[in-house]
Amino acid sequence: MQVELRGITKRFGEIVANDSIDLTIREGEVLGLLGENGAGKSTLMNVLCGLYSPDAGEILINGEPTVFRGPADAIQAGIGMVHQHFMLVPVFSVTENVVLGVEPTGLLDHLDLEKGRREVREINEAYGLHVDPDGLIETLPVGVQQRVEIIKVLFRSADVLILDEPTAVLTPQEVEEFFQIIDYLRDAGKALVFITHKLNEILEISDRISVLRRGKIVGEGDPAELTRPKLAEMMVGRPVTFDVAKAPVDPGPVLLDVQDLTVLRDNDEIAVDQVSLNVRSGEIVGIAGVQGNGQSALIETLTGLRRAAHGTVRFDGHDITRVSVRKRHTMGIAHIPEDRQRAGLIGKFSVAENMVLNNYYSSRFSSGPQVNWSTVHKSTARAVQDFDVRTPSVFEPVAHLSGGNQQKLVVARELSREARLIIAGQPTRGLDVGSIEYIHERLIESREQGCGVLLISSELDEIMALADRILVMFKGHVVAEYDTAEGPVNKSSIGLAMAGAAL
Repeated sequence: MQVELRGITKRFGEIVANDSIDLTIREGEVLGLLGENGAGKSTLMNVLCGLYSPDAGEILINGEPTVFRGPADAIQAGIGMVHQHFMLVPVFSVTENVVLGVEPTGLLDHLDLEKGRREVREINEAYGLHVDPDGLIETLPVGVQQRVEIIKVLFRSADVLILDEPTAVLTPQEVEEFFQIIDYLRDAGKALVFITHKLNEILEISDRISVLRRGKIVGEGDPAELTRPKLAEMMVGRPVTFDVAKAPVDPGPVLLDVQDLTVLRDNDEIAVDQVSLNVRSGEIVGIAGVQGNGQSALIETLTGLRRAAHGTVRFDGHDITRVSVRKRHTMGIAHIPEDRQRAGLIGKFSVAENMVLNNYYSSRFSSGPQVNWSTVHKSTARAVQDFDVRTPSVFEPVAHLSGGNQQKLVVARELSREARLIIAGQPTRGLDVGSIEYIHERLIESREQGCGVLLISSELDEIMALADRILVMFKGHVVAEYDTAEGPVNKSSIGLAMAGAAL
């Protein structure tokens, strides 16, 4: 199956998200799709999946013009998408998730789950997926859950698979296994679109690479003839530095001291189990781990969003275990939340309103009960420029920004104010190489000015590049610790610890 996009143009008001784009997706081939934040990748794939109708241009399948009136038409035509954020029901089995919405039926239209199991097993064998059809989603590792998403798409007879940031939450070992699955799919004649910001991966797995910038295709080529610097420059329009330059660590006194911390999830299961750690001024402590191993609950507890079941949290010598979120904020703790949409922004509020969401009451922006909006707008305009947040104006609703630009706004808000401790949860998730470079520089700058940084990231390369000390979390425990001052840290060793080998 071959899909061609010819002259695809999509506008949102005065913004041209896709500008006369030509793209070909061929069977038995992996097309790598790169682009900076707001380049138009998501919009283009949403057009291909039937979520958006193009304002101009056409889609051809095997040479025949095709019109999608909605996602059901795209699925019927054999186009499926594996989303970055999994769309699975945790308490359902693998088979129940796979058949959801297209349930197989038998006599008298009764649900025939056994038929679904058989088809799941057949897909397993055909593509080397190795997933238990009866396994409960909530008990499966993240890498296996991703395979379930692939089975869902294949169950619906997809010949074109769009993979959106598919390795974002995988360990290095899981990435290797995932690439083997891609090889199976390619060898079976499937056409694949691989969307990622990880240049090493796209060079390794792609047969062709297309680069989007500002809604246009600005470069295409053979991975064998391309390099990371060349791709990065095509993406952002300027040379990008990959090496993180930082002075040797010279930490000061302990800022954050956590002792025997135990935290429960909403269902009263243990999320963080007797964790002790500290962060000193002038150092970056990185916490590595596959998402879902207690990092989120740890961040929520350190920032006051969740109560500790046991243990203490001290900041600058003060016990803040029961202190409010606002008090922690005014004491000098900044927080970049893991989930920008759930915990960092209000979509209907403007860019400027979101910029002062957690400090509108400060003397910098308020005099008495009145917010000085003129000052807010000027401050936001400077931050938007400094952090390259792509927005028509500071009055634009945040919901209208791309995911990457929303993330840059959150980071801009937290790093633009004076803070003594920065708790950064997935600070560069969904960002392009240019934005990542800038945010890394700002975190290093904060460290060198004496700020303490606790960095929680599922990007192992990011942890290894920035952290002075690395802790690994697995099933609520800190299972390994590495001091980068003692010499280079073995990436494979950390990856194995992330998978639980240290236990």
